[in-house]
Amino acid sequence: MDEDNTENSTEELNTDSNQDSTEELNTDSNQDSTEELNTDSTEENEEELDADLEEEFDEEGEEDEGEDLPFAKAEVVRLMKRNLDKDKMIRERVKVEMNKFLGEVLERVCEQLNDYPYTTIEYEMLKESIYPYTNIKRINEEKFRILKHLEAIKADCDALTMDVKKSLKLKDVDDESDEIF
Repeated sequence: MDEDNTENSTEELNTDSNQDSTEELNTDSNQDSTEELNTDSTEENEEELDADLEEEFDEEGEEDEGEDLPFAKAEVVRLMKRNLDKDKMIRERVKVEMNKFLGEVLERVCEQLNDYPYTTIEYEMLKESIYPYTNIKRINEEKFRILKHLEAIKADCDALTMDVKKSLKLKDVDDESDEIF
């Protein structure tokens, strides 16, 4: 009986070790295939990104090759898309030009900030420098109101000129009759 028990124990050990080995192999092969799949999908994603970049490069043309943009293009595009309707598509040139425009605005604000004699830029200075950009709607409304008021003043002046010409019309008199005194 001892031999039978020993044989059974040996068979159980062999079966257990075989199962463990098989599980390890399966686990290893699953990890390897998962890693291969991840690597393959990562490579496919990189290839898709490269294809997208090549398409963008083709759209930009040769004139934009060595162009340095003031801001990260992705950030500018993200902000644009956040503020545009969902169905809008943005052409590459628009992305680049918006980036340049924002850089120019930043330069103008900094030039105005440089006009201050102080070494530290305070918030009030920044508010004053960005005022034209943040209040453009109100400024345009004020401009429209002033232009309308000037047009009204001009119309009043034209009416007064016509009244003066009508009511104070001088007779055509000879120079000889001017000697009243």
